[in-house]
Amino acid sequence: MKKIAILTSGGDSQGMNTAIRAVTKAAINKGMKVYGIKRGYKGMLEDQISPLTLLDVSGIADKGGTILLSARLPEFKDPEVRAKAAANLKKYGIDGLVVIGGDGSFHGAHYLYEEHGIKTIGIPGTIDNDVAGTDYTVGYDTALNIILDAISKLKDTATSHERTYLVEVMGRNCGDLALYSAIAGGASGVMIPEKESSIDDLAEVIKKRRADGKLYDIIVVAEGVGNVVQLKEELAKRVNTSIRVTILGHIQRGGAPTAFDRILATRLGVRAVELIEEEKGGLMVGIQSEEVTTHKLSYAWENYSKASSADYVIANMLSL
Repeated sequence: MKKIAILTSGGDSQGMNTAIRAVTKAAINKGMKVYGIKRGYKGMLEDQISPLTLLDVSGIADKGGTILLSARLPEFKDPEVRAKAAANLKKYGIDGLVVIGGDGSFHGAHYLYEEHGIKTIGIPGTIDNDVAGTDYTVGYDTALNIILDAISKLKDTATSHERTYLVEVMGRNCGDLALYSAIAGGASGVMIPEKESSIDDLAEVIKKRRADGKLYDIIVVAEGVGNVVQLKEELAKRVNTSIRVTILGHIQRGGAPTAFDRILATRLGVRAVELIEEEKGGLMVGIQSEEVTTHKLSYAWENYSKASSADYVIANMLSL
């Protein structure tokens, strides 16, 4: 009997539970024994490893967050720490490990495979959509829809009070959440890390809108651009309009995953188990052109770049 383990690491994202369920059910149906590791790599190091059953994952597909909990462990960069964690897996006879998280989590999985031969498979789970080798990460679609709902509500008060709203969204150094929520939400402009833009550019957009008779603005700002409060203060020196800042924060990570994220998480989870059954490791799964694909784990960070597509979209559809 093969024995596999599952962990979630880094920032939580909607659909992680769906992926846990898919991996567990697929593995058990193939005659494997499944273990859950609580609190990511920290739990692996501290031996927080216990069996997962079908009952444990029943009814979790529509739940946000992660039943396995999540934590960050910067010390995992130390080879000695990784060796201790790997020893805990081997103590249970675990053959494979499914890691659900972002590129930081994939780094850990990469080293466990390279240094200790553990057959690791990565499932990209992050709202940021900043992992190469997949068009979409698990949780991105749900977070995007949460932002769209917020923009819709902010438009109501913005029009009523003739205000400019700067809406900060998550994404770390990736502007996908900002860019595509701005397009779908009909925002006046967007500021993302992939494309340089200035306060003066933003001020000119607002002035032109006023000249055209438009009395409100929704500007979506990716967190990777910089301090949005300072941005507001500088903007207030250049335009004569009421300006407010709304930071959506961690609400973007919560709530039930969309149908898209549930289906994506399920497809990737099943494929992850198939790869372990095939004795493969050191790989990530993703979705590209609607097909489930595989790449080496290192592909996730070595090939990440979205600047060119951002330039195209902004030049053709948005003000900034």
